[in-house]
Amino acid sequence: MHTLLIVDDEKATRDALRMALEESFDCYLAADLTQAKQVLKTGEIDLLLTDLRLGGDSGMEVLDAALAGPSPPVSIMMTAYGSVDTAVEAMRRGAWHFVTKPLNLDEVELLLKRAVRSRSLEKKNEELIAENETLKKKSGSQNHGLSRLIGKSAPMALIAEKIIQIAPTRATVLIEGESGTGKELVAHALHDLSGRSKEKFVAVNCAALSPQLLESELFGHEKGAFTGATQRRVGRFEQAHGGTLFLDEIGEIDQSTQVKLLRALSERTIERVGSNQPVQIDVRIVTATNKHLADLVEAGDFREDLYFRLNVLSVRMPPLRDRREDIVLLAGSFLEEFALENRRSVKPLSDAAIAKLLSYSWPGNVRELRTAIEHAVVMSNQDTLDIFHLPEFLDSSRSQTVSHSEKNTLAPVEEFNLHAQEQRAILGALAVTKGNRTKAAILLGISRRTLQRKLRKVSPTEN
Repeated sequence: MHTLLIVDDEKATRDALRMALEESFDCYLAADLTQAKQVLKTGEIDLLLTDLRLGGDSGMEVLDAALAGPSPPVSIMMTAYGSVDTAVEAMRRGAWHFVTKPLNLDEVELLLKRAVRSRSLEKKNEELIAENETLKKKSGSQNHGLSRLIGKSAPMALIAEKIIQIAPTRATVLIEGESGTGKELVAHALHDLSGRSKEKFVAVNCAALSPQLLESELFGHEKGAFTGATQRRVGRFEQAHGGTLFLDEIGEIDQSTQVKLLRALSERTIERVGSNQPVQIDVRIVTATNKHLADLVEAGDFREDLYFRLNVLSVRMPPLRDRREDIVLLAGSFLEEFALENRRSVKPLSDAAIAKLLSYSWPGNVRELRTAIEHAVVMSNQDTLDIFHLPEFLDSSRSQTVSHSEKNTLAPVEEFNLHAQEQRAILGALAVTKGNRTKAAILLGISRRTLQRKLRKVSPTEN
């Protein structure tokens, strides 16, 4: 059971929180800064829930003491005063979240459980990253395994954990997700961490070829099989023998090719176009699509038996808007890449530029972010990449908006909370602008009136 330190100068509040939470957490109580420090010295506290005002003490001092330790707890600030400036300051100091009084005990318990889950996933991802670095050093590869996947967010920690688990198997893998989320990077990671890593990784974009060309591309053809076939051609299945074949945009293949692909998966043999001689293949199949194959099956556009063959194991890549914690990390990686490519020094992003990146909805996902950073690197003529170096599309109405279709693809509440992410974006913008609401509204791409309305949701006592 996780340990929770509750700090509040009102005994009735401490007791009420303990009674509500003691079935889920091992609760410790403190009435002031001195008592809180004594408990924190034990080093066994996983979570901290502290009031802002503690008589003559401040919850900020408790927060500072908690975060100064060798194993800081996940910290949440409570306040009855609803001050946005206070919330900004608490999160700037390292608080994970804040809640306003009067408290909804069910919501507090849910928030604490989310905090535990978030910390657990962060630690797991750190372990996976360390494990991957070890594998990379042993292999001597600069692009090995999980090093291709940049991110420390909870969704990416889950992805990394799943990749580690399924990579060594032979089973086919279906990777689903919106365009630009990094599906091919997952396919590479699966190959790199498998027993086939010393063999070829062969990729085919199924949407880029006509049905006849795709069939020839996959299975090869004999001389004279069709007009223009002047010699035998070995297909991608044979090229990938012993390794991994990655079929991107698998939802685009026609019914005839679907039948032949199903046979290849079932019998582990292929026939070149123009031949009836079977060729044995040993290939691990990984496919990807930005469509929902189950919907295509229901519509009759994709064979159900092939769908089940491809979907033995699945990975769903989250859109960038569901892992905003990774935006700055990704941007930093792209800055280094494009600075090197364009023979320029690596320049840091300004606070205003970071706030702009965090407030945008990224409909094009990581690919769109990559484009934005390349634009900024090329256009910058200063020591810092500022907001005016970013492309104009970041000023569109898509800033911090979510369409109806996007809402339908959001992760479960324990993995992603839209309201919480909006709060963080607002508080981050206010922190960057030092509380200037007009500037914060500009950074967020919304009107000052809209910001005022959203602030009332964040802190109901704001006026």
